[in-house]
Amino acid sequence: INMTLIKSISGIRGTIGGKPSDNLTPLDAVKFAAAYGIWLKEYAKKEKLKVVIGRDARLSGEMIQNLVVSTLVGLGIDVIDLDLSTTPTVEIAVPLEEADGGIILTASHNPKQWNALKLLNEKGEFLDAAQGAKILAIAEKEDFTFADVDDLGAILRNDSYIDIHIDEVLNLSLVDKEVIKAAKFKVVVDGVNSTGGIAIPK
Repeated sequence: INMTLIKSISGIRGTIGGKPSDNLTPLDAVKFAAAYGIWLKEYAKKEKLKVVIGRDARLSGEMIQNLVVSTLVGLGIDVIDLDLSTTPTVEIAVPLEEADGGIILTASHNPKQWNALKLLNEKGEFLDAAQGAKILAIAEKEDFTFADVDDLGAILRNDSYIDIHIDEVLNLSLVDKEVIKAAKFKVVVDGVNSTGGIAIPK
């Protein structure tokens, strides 16, 4: 029996399939996305919120993305959906979009059966221990109130953020792209069948 649902301050990680609360099932994805949304409303002290979502290229990514996005919309939260993205790209998109938070759907180095919801604050940074503990407590109680039909969130799809991220890096005063070009570096990259394979060739 696989029992691999790991709840931590940075989010929730687990293997796909199996029984709810033992693994990262659709019910668990909804429950923790809802807990994050409820916490964010309280933390941001405002009714209308905006959250950035991006994911890696895992087999379960689209399913988890659809569940998380729909849950936030059901709470009345607007979603900026970056779709396939990288972890730091989602992190920079949060402040650039003046969003209230973000969720990265990735299990990093874990094998294909894993996925995770990694939770960000309004600065695009991971939550602290106290914030993470509050979200876990909300999820445990399942104390959710969803939005009425006239107050559902909206989804804005924006798949240009990898390009925006690259421009942000190139515009840093520390980065001299002409010097880097002139050095004619040869770089080998293994994008491990994921979004690095989209970002790096750019």
